Amino acid sequence: MRYAIYFTPRQDEPLARIAADWLGRDPFGGATRPAEAVADLSAAEVAFHTASARRYGFHATLKAPFRLAANETETSLRAALDHFAEATPVVTIPRLVVSQIDSFFALVPEGPLPLLNRFADDVVLGFDRFRAPLTEAEIERRSPDSLKRAEFRNLCQWGYPYVFETFRFHMTLSGRAGPQESPRLRLAIDSLFAEVLQQPVPVDALTLFVETEPGAPFMVLSHHALGRRPARKTA
Repeated sequence: MRYAIYFTPRQDEPLARIAADWLGRDPFGGATRPAEAVADLSAAEVAFHTASARRYGFHATLKAPFRLAANETETSLRAALDHFAEATPVVTIPRLVVSQIDSFFALVPEGPLPLLNRFADDVVLGFDRFRAPLTEAEIERRSPDSLKRAEFRNLCQWGYPYVFETFRFHMTLSGRAGPQESPRLRLAIDSLFAEVLQQPVPVDALTLFVETEPGAPFMVLSHHALGRRPARKTA
């Protein structure tokens, strides 16, 4: 069993509903739906391009999937999430935009947001005691030879290559797409998300996801609202 600490909007928010329809699965409860044609993409093409992202559900990674440390429990992890959430203000992303990162499509902030990056850093630091060290096999699955020096150092120290100086907030919408496929895929994504992306996105909770066994779809286990005590901040 592995856990992950992600950000995802509440299930009833328009961004979450549209993303669940696009990916074909809602991580809140695990309901699935058949892919449908979007813009110039057939239903089969949508299903193909969203297959890798579907298993994880719509999210932004804050603490990448980890096995629990031997001296911790799910109960202690959830209690720590509650404590962290109560003491942490909401950070608002003024606008998300569609971008292509390493050939996959994702939603990313339109510009730099230092407050959001510091928030992500705090999650990595604050919950590392719950993470069991990576095994050699787990490190190898990350293709360490392909990582930059800082990414490899982060993988070994924090269990994930893309934290701190290599972190980039993103909410994945597809697998990798080549130059021939990308324009049509982007057109489909733009047609679905254009209206909802006109609204700011409050990063207002930490969501605990769980993978019950290797290869199983990630499911929402608990949702921990931020900012119950401090004042709200805007990135």
